[in-house]
Amino acid sequence: MATHKLSRTFADLLSTAAIMLCALSLSSPASAQSAPGPVAQQPYVLTVFATSTSAYSQPDSIVQWRDRILIGFSNGVSKTGSDGKSSTIVEYSLSGKVKRTFSVPGHNDGLRVVGEDDLWCLQNEDANPNLAVIDLESGRQKNYTFAPTVHGGGYDDMRVKDGRVLMTASNPNLNGAGVNAFPALVIASLHGNMVDVEPVLSGDANAIDIPSGASVALNLMDPDSLTIDPRGNVVLDDQGDGMLIFIRHPFSDTPVVGRLSLTLLGGAATTVDDTAFASKANSFMLVADLGNPMAGDGGTVYRIDNPSFGFEPGTAYCASDTVGFVGTLNLDTGVITTIVTGLSSGRGVLFVVPDEEGDRHQEER
Repeated sequence: MATHKLSRTFADLLSTAAIMLCALSLSSPASAQSAPGPVAQQPYVLTVFATSTSAYSQPDSIVQWRDRILIGFSNGVSKTGSDGKSSTIVEYSLSGKVKRTFSVPGHNDGLRVVGEDDLWCLQNEDANPNLAVIDLESGRQKNYTFAPTVHGGGYDDMRVKDGRVLMTASNPNLNGAGVNAFPALVIASLHGNMVDVEPVLSGDANAIDIPSGASVALNLMDPDSLTIDPRGNVVLDDQGDGMLIFIRHPFSDTPVVGRLSLTLLGGAATTVDDTAFASKANSFMLVADLGNPMAGDGGTVYRIDNPSFGFEPGTAYCASDTVGFVGTLNLDTGVITTIVTGLSSGRGVLFVVPDEEGDRHQEER
């Protein structure tokens, strides 16, 4: 996520939300009997899938490749890559056993499997972005660079739509009026040793407010994660502004853009780092918790199951970086109902279907 200062009002709202969630947890018999840490509300069950080690920490993005899970650990590296350090990509079995590790230069924040076997690893979301592409069959890696970015920042997340790779343009410069008039979403392609980009959506595009139907002018100050909903709409998380942007027909001259502002049940505004849509009832969910390095917590990746009912296909789930929850999202109102609380900072979310090769087929339609 690109770093932006929140207004005092918004920060107060987040603090209020955190207090409300803590009060709910303290009033729960289950939380009163358990040690401090994440708590899942019934019928959901929370278990540990993977933990940080002395060699890698701070998990974020999660993707599936065949019967393997790949997780990016940023290792506390500078988001501009200015410290010259590297992130670690760890490959796991579906049961959480480490199979391989890869090192990529800079602060990893975006992961995506492109084609059959190429893992695109995107680094340095605040400035000086680079891309590492790993052939997962052979383990060979090639690094790519970007031309100086027109928006001044870096690139954060990726999705494949209709065979094309979309990226969010993160940490943008603002004009004198405090508006992001630069591209917030771009198409990326590889040429030689370079990543070329072309604009798709401007940060000040017009949109429709989904709950009210009113026309609004966007000002996307923190383009972050990307996903694709069950209808094929591209969903961009404007993280620091607490909203999701839905884009229908993104490659046409007249895309349809919708805005959904996010609130917790009860009305407090909130932010989310990632959103995922349940694929099948028998799937399970993985969520990365960044951890708190100041407290010696290098982060954990949790598994969430619903053994009673499974997951309703098409339901949206979000993880919050600021309040530390996982919740279901009402796509008509933007209201989030928590199912897990007590995370230090929720990040990447992925639904895993054990008997399928991953989520690429849903993304590439």
